[in-house]
Amino acid sequence: MGEAMAGKPVFNRILLKISGEALMGSGKFGIDPAVVVEIAEEIKQVHDLGVEVAVVVGGGNIFRGIAASTLGMDRSAADYMGMLATVMNSVGLQDGLEKIGVPTRVQTAIEMRQIAEPFILRRAIRHLEKGRVVIFAAGTGNPYFTTDSAAVLRALEIGADCILKATKVLGIYTADPVTDPTAEFLETITYDDVLNRSLKVMDASAISLSRDNSLPIVVFNLRTRGNILKVVTGENVGSRVHARP
Repeated sequence: MGEAMAGKPVFNRILLKISGEALMGSGKFGIDPAVVVEIAEEIKQVHDLGVEVAVVVGGGNIFRGIAASTLGMDRSAADYMGMLATVMNSVGLQDGLEKIGVPTRVQTAIEMRQIAEPFILRRAIRHLEKGRVVIFAAGTGNPYFTTDSAAVLRALEIGADCILKATKVLGIYTADPVTDPTAEFLETITYDDVLNRSLKVMDASAISLSRDNSLPIVVFNLRTRGNILKVVTGENVGSRVHARP
């Protein structure tokens, strides 16, 4: 990461990973349009600095494939349904961004040309270079891979400087701070420590892929307004995963 200057971005190109649950707001499922607008405005702040922004959105607010597979549904079928849920969220976020003047493209790993472009790497990079936000939907297009793994894969493909993992807590803890009051906040941690301690940052495949390609991860609280901008301008927000602490 580069040295921070007041109001100046320390990254040229980022990939923002947002959970589907983040779009629910106070609801129990679905998409809250007001929350979509808030997230779009947060992204616009970063986009206005000239940072190239890609996004991966989960689908857990609509359908979670792993959970369905534990109830007897075929895992592949459940995962494909989860991928379709990410497309719905991506189109919703695209609508929120374009309504506030941010040009946006959705690219899907599963072709559905009436809704979005197919994922084509060079086209995605060209969109980013032209100042468009690119939202990658439908995961990797393969079952048994989470949207965390899809986010890391896409970040590596487009040459992102960092992954920003948006969560509902301050950052990384030694345990779930919602259920364990003794959980300790970790400002910085190595990839290996995340894996060895089985911390719920991303799934093991995503962490391993990030480690093997030295892709930094910043985990932060999306619910605090302005946090995406703070991370991008180098402020000490959230937790960071590196090769060395």
